[in-house]
Amino acid sequence: MNPPFSRTCVVKKIAIIGAGKVGSTLAQMMVERNVADVVLLDVIAGWPQGIALDLMEARGILRHDRTIIGTNDFADTAGADIVVITAGQPRKPGMSRDDLLMINSQIVTQAATQAVKYSPDAIFIVVTNPLDVMTYLTWRVTGLPKHRIIGMAGILDAARFQAFIAMELGIAASDINAMVLGSHGDLMVPLPQYSTVNGVPITEVLDTDTIERLVNRTRNGGAEIVALLKIGSAFYAPAASIRLMIEAILLNEVRLLPCCSYLQGEYGLSDLFLGVPTWLGCQGVQKILELSLTDAQSQALLECGEQVRQNIDQLERLLVEGKLS
Repeated sequence: MNPPFSRTCVVKKIAIIGAGKVGSTLAQMMVERNVADVVLLDVIAGWPQGIALDLMEARGILRHDRTIIGTNDFADTAGADIVVITAGQPRKPGMSRDDLLMINSQIVTQAATQAVKYSPDAIFIVVTNPLDVMTYLTWRVTGLPKHRIIGMAGILDAARFQAFIAMELGIAASDINAMVLGSHGDLMVPLPQYSTVNGVPITEVLDTDTIERLVNRTRNGGAEIVALLKIGSAFYAPAASIRLMIEAILLNEVRLLPCCSYLQGEYGLSDLFLGVPTWLGCQGVQKILELSLTDAQSQALLECGEQVRQNIDQLERLLVEGKLS
């Protein structure tokens, strides 16, 4: 029997590539907040379908009416407004994000090329590690404009810095805004002078040694969770970070967020993706904000760029040799 009612209005659609913990948690957040319908794709037969059915069965209890589809077929993602790539091998204890370069390059290449075939007008958000390089790879293989390719990193790193500041001071995390630039790795550049408690820089409420300790913990925030979990890596905070980006885009909130964006001379760097303050809205990246940095912070950001550049050069060799397809 056909349903008695049909929907003719246009509903926003998000395609999530990878139904692991980050992807499935993000799907849950999106539908529970009534933001958009979700297509959850994974290569494992039955896995995304089971997660989708479970989420659909919770709709009545959670009082939303979004649709969730689980699939192994990219054709089901057609017409997505946003494509989120979370697919890839997670880190294990002792691994760096860069250790994942070879295996995840192949996964992201296949995911991006298939997804853009069915959603050529979508904005892509990349989550797979090593994030800065995988964002560049997504841009290269899709051929999309740079403003429609964004990596999720700075929001997560800033959220960790925010959490550690709140824990140190024993105050509400919602009173804190943090800013972190650079690569999503050990060379990231937290900015204490732009990290505030209700507008007051943390340099006014914490001493230098404490700030440095929190900065170092932020740089190793992902590894700390990996070491505790032993299998897998963080997923709640990453999913929440992606949610913030999606809502900024779909709702055209035009928010200033630290995102992995394409640089064309900003901060003295060009032709790579790196975490910088980004005005994010319905068109994707609308503008990059250049902050005044100390000499030490500027140098640290250049070092981040150099590390990312080395991985990009390795990636380009693989593309030229036809080893990624």
